[in-house]
Amino acid sequence: MSISVEGYKTSAVLTQLDDHFKTLTPAQRKEQVSKVKGVFQFDVKNEAGKVQTWTLDLKNGEGSIQTGTISGKKPDITIEIADQTFVDLAEGKANGQKLFMSGKIKAKGAVMLATKLDAVLKSTQTKAKL
Repeated sequence: MSISVEGYKTSAVLTQLDDHFKTLTPAQRKEQVSKVKGVFQFDVKNEAGKVQTWTLDLKNGEGSIQTGTISGKKPDITIEIADQTFVDLAEGKANGQKLFMSGKIKAKGAVMLATKLDAVLKSTQTKAKL
C-alpha cells in the first residue's frame, strides 16, 4: 500500500523511511520498535491548507507506516506540523525542540516520545551524504 499523497512533500520523506524499514531484517525492525516504543500520528498541513494524517507505528510488531490513523488504536503522540517544516526537520535543517518551543510543532500526548523521532528520521539518511 502506498503512503504517498499528492500535494505533500512529507510523502517523499515517509516513503523513504518506509523503504528504509523494508531493507531491514525482521530482527532489526523489532530492535527499532523496542528502542522507540511509540505510535506517532502526524497531522501535516500543506500549502493549500489541507491536512493529511500519517501514522508511524514503532510500538507493535515490526513497525509500520500508513496513511490515516490505525483503526482501533490511539496514538501515543499526535504531532501537528506544516508540510515544509516536517521536511526541514527530517533533513536536519531544523531543530525539533526549537520548532516545538516556537509553536511550529504542536504535540499532544507523550511529548517525550518526540525526542526519539529525530533518530528515526536520521536513520534514513545515507552515509553518502556525508
